[in-house]
Amino acid sequence: MNEPPRHAAFELLSQWHVDAPIDSVWRALTQPEQWPRWWPYVRRVTPLVEGEADGLGSVKRFEWGSLLGYGLGFEVQTTEVARPHRLRGRALGELDGEGLWELQPDGATTRVRYLWRVDVTRPWMRAVAPLAAPLFRWNHNGVMRAGAEGLARHLGVRLLDAK
Repeated sequence: MNEPPRHAAFELLSQWHVDAPIDSVWRALTQPEQWPRWWPYVRRVTPLVEGEADGLGSVKRFEWGSLLGYGLGFEVQTTEVARPHRLRGRALGELDGEGLWELQPDGATTRVRYLWRVDVTRPWMRAVAPLAAPLFRWNHNGVMRAGAEGLARHLGVRLLDAK
């Protein structure tokens, strides 16, 4: 699981601004087993390897739905934890690459930046990716927007911005 990421076919950036303190946002994002309760497209998160106390080295299996009706499954190994500002993971499975959460306090609110550099591995997705890239990006943006809205609801706060 530790091999370096290959060239990523997709570099997807999401930015959220949540009316909540950074520690609350960090806590919610670092408990992915709870995501299915508030993130509509997360079907299941299954812990596979516990890792260290801060989560470093942990491995979880993620099963996602999508706006386009297909599902994806992949494992993520946590490769960096810098509480409460950075969380990085290496994905392997039907998506192959790296995700990076970055949190910044902005007064009493939190700005969240998520960078997802991945390649698709399913043969049909690889075959259509050159033509379907705009659809895949639209799908990703919708799933992430739903996550931002769900996080705000979960925390009982306002979502100030999501793009």
